[in-house]
Amino acid sequence: MAHEVTVMSRVGCHLCEVAEADVARICGEVGATWKTEDVDTDPEWRAEYGDRVPVILVDGAEHGYWRVEEDRLRKALA
Repeated sequence: MAHEVTVMSRVGCHLCEVAEADVARICGEVGATWKTEDVDTDPEWRAEYGDRVPVILVDGAEHGYWRVEEDRLRKALA
């Protein structure tokens, strides 16, 4: 089963940029797809994730926030 990772982020967020680079690298290595969504484009996302960006979702479920835990993400995508 192919997994999809989503990085909930916002423009100008340095931690988001780092998380996106980590997710891109890991997903590229394991063959998972990924995308980013800007929390500030949707009031519900801003309310849910705004204080914790970047938030990492795996197949739509929250996996973690602020930093990518590489070993844990790889395990979730295995």
